[in-house]
Amino acid sequence: MFQAAILGRPNVGKSTLFNRLTRSRRAIVSNEPGITRDRIYGSVEWNGKKFTVVDSGGMIPGESELMVSEIFKQAAVAAQESDLLLLLMDARTGPTPTDEELLQFLRKTGKEIWLVVNKIDSPKHEDWIIPFYELGIDRIFPVSAEHKLGVEELVSEIAQRANVAPETRQREEVRIAIVGRPNVGKSSIVNLLCGEERVIVTDLPGTTRDTVDTLIRREGRCFRLIDTAGIRRKGKTEAMAEKLSVVMARKSLRQADVAVLVVDALEGPTKLDATIAGYAVDEGCSVLIAVNKWDLVTNRAEMAQKFREEIARRMRFLEFAPVDFISARTGQRVVKILDRALRATQARKLRIPTAQLNDFFQREVRGSYLDSFPDKKFKIKYITQVSTGPPTFVLFASPPRIHFSHRRFVINRLRERFDFYATPVRLVIRSDRRGTSA
Repeated sequence: MFQAAILGRPNVGKSTLFNRLTRSRRAIVSNEPGITRDRIYGSVEWNGKKFTVVDSGGMIPGESELMVSEIFKQAAVAAQESDLLLLLMDARTGPTPTDEELLQFLRKTGKEIWLVVNKIDSPKHEDWIIPFYELGIDRIFPVSAEHKLGVEELVSEIAQRANVAPETRQREEVRIAIVGRPNVGKSSIVNLLCGEERVIVTDLPGTTRDTVDTLIRREGRCFRLIDTAGIRRKGKTEAMAEKLSVVMARKSLRQADVAVLVVDALEGPTKLDATIAGYAVDEGCSVLIAVNKWDLVTNRAEMAQKFREEIARRMRFLEFAPVDFISARTGQRVVKILDRALRATQARKLRIPTAQLNDFFQREVRGSYLDSFPDKKFKIKYITQVSTGPPTFVLFASPPRIHFSHRRFVINRLRERFDFYATPVRLVIRSDRRGTSA
């Protein structure tokens, strides 16, 4: 598919333009420079034509500081893989030396370059565009990304250049959100699965701020990997960008089929890990637990058992989640994540016919439940599945309340019998009286 990359120095409005073109809020927007760090992809459809837009971090040529140089590297990759380069500049400042140096760098790619002059927020400011003609670029578009002025003209021209009809059928994807605390190795896992430096990886905690989607294919299957920002405790999220990252990470969980909770093998499972896992379960995700940095652990057999016990103690609600001990540095067991995610996605889509459910329930569940309360009278009518992703069941009973241990017993039997692998199962208890549930 035709792809256009939005490029420019920091704080010229790239993410605002990206959000405007894609009609989304995928990219974090702030007055603080350097918010966007990785490449963020979005789709645009205009008058029957479809293309991809890439948002990139602010580019500063020749900067040696680690994070700035990594951002430049990611933006340069976006330029190399795109068909059209949209170089964004600020009308209020005019062309700066950094803008001119960046233009020279992009010209070396041999790609077509359009100049987009942003922050022309009123027709009376249109003469601000005059100094930009001296840069020698044929196609110049005055816009205000914030106020939408000139954006329709720009997107129409890109669509004409793309000249690609939208795909008639959306590919079925396994959507995997990689979640965890800062600096546990989430981006390293994504990069290893992609086989390239798809997202920025440094030793600095909190490197990823946006949620970054990556599509990969493996054995004919399509996987969408969502690398999310490291989630911190509430008291540790003072900066506005960090707070937005947490909100967007939780939003990504709502869009995912499977959440891979990455835990640091050297630090062990923490209370915050349990909180993040709770977010995933609340959003209905299937959950896999990946204990990263396992190559740095000694006495692995003994430590693996202790890890499992500690995870079980801190995250009892995740008893259904498989645990893998991996190393993003060596690649140990990382690809296994995709196999498990595929199996979990298939399981969460299972729909069990009501007749089969009730036959199973009468033979394997109802008797055990009633035998536990020989002195009480319970009337259990039937069970039915009302939705998938995650699988949700309604059990009609009177009275409509059962002990939590028996609710857990029913859920576990459903999971074992129908192989709801790595997936939360929801059970609602209702009576014959409308509106009563537990």
